[in-house]
Amino acid sequence: MAGGKIQKKRDQHRWGGGVPFEKSKGQHILKNPMLVETIVHKSGIKPTDVVLEIGPGTGNLTKKLLEVAKSVVAVELDPRMVLELNRRFQGTPHSSRLKLIEGDVLKCELPYFDMCVANIPYQISSPLTFKLLAHRPAFRCAVIMFQREFAMRLVANPGDALYCRLSVNTQLLARVSHLLKVGRNNFRPPPKVDSSVVRIEPRRPLPPVSFKEWDGLVRLCFNRKNKTLGSIFRQKSVLSLLERNYKTLQALQATQKVQMEEDKVSSEDVTVLAEMIEELSMGDDDDEKEVEEEEEEEMEEDIDLVGEGGESCSFKEKVLRVLKQGDFAEKRAAKLTQVDFLYLLSLLNKAGIHLS
Repeated sequence: MAGGKIQKKRDQHRWGGGVPFEKSKGQHILKNPMLVETIVHKSGIKPTDVVLEIGPGTGNLTKKLLEVAKSVVAVELDPRMVLELNRRFQGTPHSSRLKLIEGDVLKCELPYFDMCVANIPYQISSPLTFKLLAHRPAFRCAVIMFQREFAMRLVANPGDALYCRLSVNTQLLARVSHLLKVGRNNFRPPPKVDSSVVRIEPRRPLPPVSFKEWDGLVRLCFNRKNKTLGSIFRQKSVLSLLERNYKTLQALQATQKVQMEEDKVSSEDVTVLAEMIEELSMGDDDDEKEVEEEEEEEMEEDIDLVGEGGESCSFKEKVLRVLKQGDFAEKRAAKLTQVDFLYLLSLLNKAGIHLS
């Protein structure tokens, strides 16, 4: 009986003898007041700013934000925490400047805000990042606590071991920088991993690119990020896809004038990158292992293609000419910058080769 009770409550920790925290919901409350002060200071909040906080918990960070911001909009999923926040701030000078929204931040419509400062549940890191970047009007910056490995993927540079599709897609839309590392003992209850605070500043204006095309290219290249692009684009499955898109576009152009309005970037375009959130999380290494198993078979298919005549070989030569034109044939996705990917995409599209 006693053992069973301990097992049942193992995932719960109480705050001040009151509301129990649930680690399964990502409830890890910042308990170090000096760390809270540091995060608020590094955020650079102005007295005129409306600040969005996600997962305020018991309000330790909320209180400091209210001291420096014009107002705070706090989104909290747990009704117990909403009740605690109301109790904590009711009757204080800050109460009129705090707006509480009870609900799932991924499902609710966010109001206007200038900045986002938050210690978020780590399981929503990817979808939340892209939801914020898709928000219009764009905010000035976000200062967010992430699981450390996720944070280091966000800020990874070409050539780094953690450089992946998440890095490329995020850095296309925003400037990302690492602010500070946070040990697990700064939280109650402590998580199993260390954390990092990251600053995200949306780019203004966004690059004039079709995000469907961009996603198609980055997805293709990072499936085998350590392979040369020449090797990737020689595979029969890749060439078949590109040629099919090429012929479809030619058929459309023969019947109507198709205008690619790539200079019109909307929040709907950005959500294209958010639709593959689960793949953007931490699974890049697993993805690469899976595709390696198919590589030998695909290389055999490639040899068959080289021997074929007619349109297929002609299209293959067209693709390889584009890679050679930009000096991309021997380069690897793991070492390409956003500028490199944008240039490659522009060369492919200019040649009538599309990836979506």
